[in-house]
Amino acid sequence: MQAQNIIDTLKIAASTSGKYANVILDRTNNHLVRLSVMTSPFYWHQHPNSDETFMVLEGILAIDFLHTTIELSPGQIYTVPLGTVHRTRPINERSVNITFELADMQTMRVDF
Repeated sequence: MQAQNIIDTLKIAASTSGKYANVILDRTNNHLVRLSVMTSPFYWHQHPNSDETFMVLEGILAIDFLHTTIELSPGQIYTVPLGTVHRTRPINERSVNITFELADMQTMRVDF
């Protein structure tokens, strides 16, 4: 293994600012691994062609669904099934999350 292949997610997260940042960390087969840093809610949406898996690194991430909300703490993982309407938001000032999804995942905004 070569050192240049190591991705320091904590260093990337520490250097990220703004309401929402989404950085592609790696491509694995036909999937992307992303780092997202959130300080405000993401809009309601769904992914008609891909599940979306979240792993929290920092803070608490709320995933709102139409009739319920779950909260993920650092080290916890949850997969939102394809086609499920949801939004994500940090519970406190910020959350840092890793997401795993198809590289060609479609995101469709849902307005109520």
